[in-house]
Amino acid sequence: MKKLNDYVNEYKKQLEKGDIQQGYEGLVKYVMSLKTSLSKNLSDSYSFGNVFQGYMDYTYFYYSNEFLKKRKLKLGLVLNHTNMQFEIWLLGQTVLIQDEYWEYFKKTKWNKDRDTKPTYSILETVLIENPDFNDLKFLSQQVEDKLLIVSTEIIEDIEKSEIT
Repeated sequence: MKKLNDYVNEYKKQLEKGDIQQGYEGLVKYVMSLKTSLSKNLSDSYSFGNVFQGYMDYTYFYYSNEFLKKRKLKLGLVLNHTNMQFEIWLLGQTVLIQDEYWEYFKKTKWNKDRDTKPTYSILETVLIENPDFNDLKFLSQQVEDKLLIVSTEIIEDIEKSEIT
């Protein structure tokens, strides 16, 4: 069984190479620029929060509109570092809200393959499975287009839920 020093030594070796820092910094900077771009382009539909860097597992920001805020919900655009994909998460302000919406959403297409509620959210869905970080302009347009479609579908499903 490995001990913390074993992990720290491996971590140090990887840091000495420099690739992890470059990759991580590039990903975080891209998500920050993506948030800025979406804030400009979609300000009539959503308000956007700050970028959170996570623990090298997720980089994300929240976005919402009046409909979601009234229900104490928000959406998150998440870069999942482990799977290296963009996802949209639906989140509730409290555990009670998350549980209530989970009961509804576990029977929808969003959670059809899940038996248990996600750890941090009500639902998690893949937006871009294999992002091409060599063409950031195209990737940003792809994220924006899909974000609008998926967010609209999620909101439509919330409306159908009749949860207030």
